Amino acid sequence: MDVDPTATRIASALARVTKHLPEGGQTRSGQVTMAQAVHASIRGRRHLVVEAGTGTGKSLGYLVPAIAAGAKVVVSTATKALQDQLAGKDLPFLHDHLGIDFSYALLKGRSNYFCKQKASEFNRTDGQLGLDGMNDDGWASSAKAKERIFDEVTKLLEWSQRSSIGDRAELSFEPTPAAWSAVSVAAGECPGAAKCPIGEACFAEKARAMAATSDVVVVNTHLYGQHVRSGGHILPEHDVVIFDEAHEVEDIIADSLGVEISAGRFSFLVGRLRQIITDIDKSVDLIDVGTQLERALTPFAGERLVKGPAAEEAIRNALNTGVTRVNKALELLKTIPDDAAGGAGQRKIRAVQAASQLIDDLVTASELGTASATDTADERVAWVEAESKTRGPVLRIAPVEVGASPAKSIWSDTTAIFTSATIPLNLGARLGLAGDNTVTIKVESPFDYQSQSILYCAVHLPDPRNAKFEVESHRELERLLRAAGGRTLALFTSWKAMTAAAEAMRALKPALPFRVLTQSELPKPALTKAFREDETSVLFATLGFWQGIDVPGRALSLVVIDKLPFSRPDEPLLVARREKVGDAAFRLIDLPRAAMMLAQGCGRLIRTSTDRGVVAVLDSRLNSAKSYRNDLLAALPPMRRTRNFDEVAAFLEEITSQP
Repeated sequence: MDVDPTATRIASALARVTKHLPEGGQTRSGQVTMAQAVHASIRGRRHLVVEAGTGTGKSLGYLVPAIAAGAKVVVSTATKALQDQLAGKDLPFLHDHLGIDFSYALLKGRSNYFCKQKASEFNRTDGQLGLDGMNDDGWASSAKAKERIFDEVTKLLEWSQRSSIGDRAELSFEPTPAAWSAVSVAAGECPGAAKCPIGEACFAEKARAMAATSDVVVVNTHLYGQHVRSGGHILPEHDVVIFDEAHEVEDIIADSLGVEISAGRFSFLVGRLRQIITDIDKSVDLIDVGTQLERALTPFAGERLVKGPAAEEAIRNALNTGVTRVNKALELLKTIPDDAAGGAGQRKIRAVQAASQLIDDLVTASELGTASATDTADERVAWVEAESKTRGPVLRIAPVEVGASPAKSIWSDTTAIFTSATIPLNLGARLGLAGDNTVTIKVESPFDYQSQSILYCAVHLPDPRNAKFEVESHRELERLLRAAGGRTLALFTSWKAMTAAAEAMRALKPALPFRVLTQSELPKPALTKAFREDETSVLFATLGFWQGIDVPGRALSLVVIDKLPFSRPDEPLLVARREKVGDAAFRLIDLPRAAMMLAQGCGRLIRTSTDRGVVAVLDSRLNSAKSYRNDLLAALPPMRRTRNFDEVAAFLEEITSQP
């Protein structure tokens, strides 16, 4: 890649800021390479994909050249933790030390902000109307539940008087969904500042206004997905978008472009209607529609609707009935003036927004699989997600490929930069980036993996598909835990496997004395904190912890991975993607995803230049599967490899015996 002379200024700028870092301030060569590539990408208006190994310093590697370019930049992250790090740490640091005057803002979806208009309606009715009509889908049905939620809402109202931004992330407690719903607007509900009496004082509008005038705006990828869905009309106009944690972009945008319909959406709308209309006509029985839809979906739980929802009579009838009754609800709402007293007008406007969005989704679903379906709809896949502890079955629809939408509305006018420690194969093509206008580079980690880590494969264990695997893998896990003195993050590919392993280890107490933490016990931040602070504890978790958990130091000296993280063969969206690429599906769909997840899991081990430890893979296929093992190993950090348990035990003893 040609690098213009001004690229040397980027290296100088990096050196200027890194000398102020707490860890000593050495500029990393990989970080300079990345920063110069980002600079060239912005200057040449070419898209860029950067695989940057752990420890590269990605955030400064893209922020410094982006700010120096003087462009309007949106930075999109897949996790709240990184979003908060950028807005609360990295950007303030650069503002103090880069020597360039720039502004920055954090922008979230509207549902994250306190709504002053809803709060004013709640106050005017002494809080009662705001809770009327609540049911099990987030709305209180009993007097006791209402009282509890009312107390929470009172605390939220008091907090809003002190807050300058109204972001729920400021809260010192986690409100129940019902309490937060009473003082916030759901996605698609808000009519906008122009139609709101308190629009000028709106927290969300203030955040949007600040984003519009800031040089750098930090958002999450779900919000950017909504921007793509809108054709580029949600976020402020920008020259550059940088996706950190880019390995998640395809799935998040697919989710944003999709449709999700459940009985809960009808219940939600009923709650909104009951806050405005006390006597609802029987012809607008939306609860009945939700029940009808749930019954129609239940026989197909966990299945793909190959011919589309409209091809199944019971589902089609429920969807069509839903369209009819929601339309009748809209007719009722239109009889209420927009300026009706007591806040009823504003509640009416929000209910109209929610009803209109529901109708759009119902029509989309009811047409999929009929002769009237468009070519675009025919490229979608529909399936029924099985019921969970919190809701019944859900009808979901998503595009098989997501590249067409951003290619049409975003990439032609915006330079896109994607970066992650692991980049899926053909990410650019899958996201609709033109190959002749996209540069891909790989920047190696600065860590000395050969001396800092070992990759151990338990080749003596049976194949994971063998009935003996569970018992034998538990024995191997026990050996590893003893060797590490606890200090282990054990990652599992299923909740069932995690639970079984945790129970097996707990059954060994007191002989196995380590505290066993599991994902089911605490929220992720609290669980990570407990694991970090109790050095000899062990944490058992599933796919949500394969990425986004950062525990440097001896508390995490061993990462155990139970099985290679291949996707389920019956996952509907992936089945459709496999069908689209045909015989090459394993290499183009399954293997890249497994390699990416395996690399993410291994990446939990070495987080700093002083970390040391072992990654133990209990799946012998990492050694025996000759057709794809090299592809998996190539995606991993260059750790020293062994099959010898004694070598692993000696290395762990060396680490854990140090003072």
